[in-house]
Amino acid sequence: MSLSERLREALAARGADWPAPLHHLETVGSTNDWLKEAARAASLPEWSAVVSERQTAGRGRQGHTWVSLPGNLFLSVLLRPRLTGDGALALPLLAGVAVAEAAEEMGADVRLKWPNDVVAGGAKLGGILAEGFAAGAGLEGLVIGIGLNLAVEQDQLPEGLGQPVTSIRGLSGRTPSLVDAAAAVLARMRGWYDALSARGAAPVLDAWRARSLPWWGRTVEARAGGAVVRGIARGIDGRGALLLDLEDGRRAALVAGEVREVRPT
Repeated sequence: MSLSERLREALAARGADWPAPLHHLETVGSTNDWLKEAARAASLPEWSAVVSERQTAGRGRQGHTWVSLPGNLFLSVLLRPRLTGDGALALPLLAGVAVAEAAEEMGADVRLKWPNDVVAGGAKLGGILAEGFAAGAGLEGLVIGIGLNLAVEQDQLPEGLGQPVTSIRGLSGRTPSLVDAAAAVLARMRGWYDALSARGAAPVLDAWRARSLPWWGRTVEARAGGAVVRGIARGIDGRGALLLDLEDGRRAALVAGEVREVRPT
């Protein structure tokens, strides 16, 4: 039985009869790029997904490289959201909640760092990259890419990554299979997406806040493109934007960027 067939069975066992193709690749440049190209070429339905055992050109937000060693989860999912406003902006946070819940099922105690990181004990466990693609003047689809460290060890990674890395095996002592990890994430994503469609962004954002890093009231620095802003983190608003009280007294709401805590000197 192929990995795709085993994944479909694992999803069905969780009560998620999958409505779209599930693809498995041994090696790919980027699962996000592969799925975007496939979606454009073949008009794939929503919830089409691809799992790869290895990426050669994985990436994170702001153009960062995602080191993609075999034995970890590299997964991308196609959404064709009919959401606007608050619901659409909450989708990357929704994916974070789904990954966090899946990691907790696998024995990890995790926190979410706005907007897209899954961390444990100060080390990075996973990340999310959401990328839209257009048809004419409208949004044709959104691909959400997920990287989750199942077995990687710090000494396997190149030096100079700038952040320590951890894995499910390092946190729990056991290594989940690729199929089990993908099924856990996908089933939760679909459940939260249905909740978002039915009840709006509030339940998703509440679940995200419950797992967020305890940064509120602390000074952080946010980078978006070439701009850098510093302020006191106050939480997220009803859209999922990060609220910062800036040094000049204004309040900013950031919808994208890369954030780090500024440690006292």
